[in-house]
Amino acid sequence: MENIKSEIYGHLDIIVAEHEDELDGVKIQWKEVLIHGDPDGLKSLAKLLLKLSDLNQENNVGLPFGAREHIHLRPKFDLANSSEEVILGRLDAKGTGAFYDKYIPKDSD
Repeated sequence: MENIKSEIYGHLDIIVAEHEDELDGVKIQWKEVLIHGDPDGLKSLAKLLLKLSDLNQENNVGLPFGAREHIHLRPKFDLANSSEEVILGRLDAKGTGAFYDKYIPKDSD
């Protein structure tokens, strides 16, 4: 098996925080994704995001038509032991540019 080296250097922690509050008798719940790192960890994440955004999916013969390029970041290898597994991915599909069905665009105001 090939030894694959992580592209994340430094320290990087990505966690999901669940919150709950009450407002006027109504329980409100929400989640936040928290991304924390030292300068090297944050810079290497930024470089990885730029690499993914600059990648020409059309030229990737190993990527099937309609698929999206993505990168897995794993706790204990790429991320801190306290992190969740993270998948960084392109929204646009190879060949069509279509976004996946669950995507809801942000408000444009």
